[in-house]
Amino acid sequence: MSRDKVIRLKSWEEFKRLAKEVRPRSIVYNIEQSVPARELTGLRLILAAQGTQYVFLDFPKGMKLRETGISLHRDKNGNRYLRDEDVIDFVKKQLDREDLTVCSYWTI
Repeated sequence: MSRDKVIRLKSWEEFKRLAKEVRPRSIVYNIEQSVPARELTGLRLILAAQGTQYVFLDFPKGMKLRETGISLHRDKNGNRYLRDEDVIDFVKKQLDREDLTVCSYWTI
């Protein structure tokens, strides 16, 4: 049986504090769209440390994400979306880590 576990963190501040403490080499994110896309865009951040995945979820409030404040954009059809570069820039800036690898779940 695997000893790996997943712990959901309830706030961006909690995730940020942990990331600064652990100083991981990388953080993985996933931009989650629902169908229809205009209804919801969410962000999942994952930090792996010592057999545990720490997960933080952020959801929209208006045209920004509730906890992180990352702006949402609209495409020509009115669907809301997050840009990868906005997520990457935000995480690196907030953690003050230009050396941090921030990559999409789908690219690893």
